[in-house]
Amino acid sequence: MTKVINKYETLFVINPNLGEEEIAGLVEKFKSLIESAGQLESVEEWGKRRLAYPIKNLNEGYYVLINFSAEPSFPQELERNFKITDGIIRAIVVKIGE
Repeated sequence: MTKVINKYETLFVINPNLGEEEIAGLVEKFKSLIESAGQLESVEEWGKRRLAYPIKNLNEGYYVLINFSAEPSFPQELERNFKITDGIIRAIVVKIGE
């Protein structure tokens, strides 16, 4: 039986009021988490950008886009981690392809 591997992309927004080291730490945390369960394909740090609408009284966020491959059960775990991590103000995981 072969493992099912899907391609995903996740975009998450970090509170821009955190220090550079804290932001880098959060990016690294999620890169490591993804690498532990799948294949990291690309990481694009878009940096600080204006939010479409204020979230938690913030008008800006630090955007990070990651493309990866993983088993279908992993995105749920990734979303759970985004929700419980301080400093993450928004996150989405989307299956790409097919």
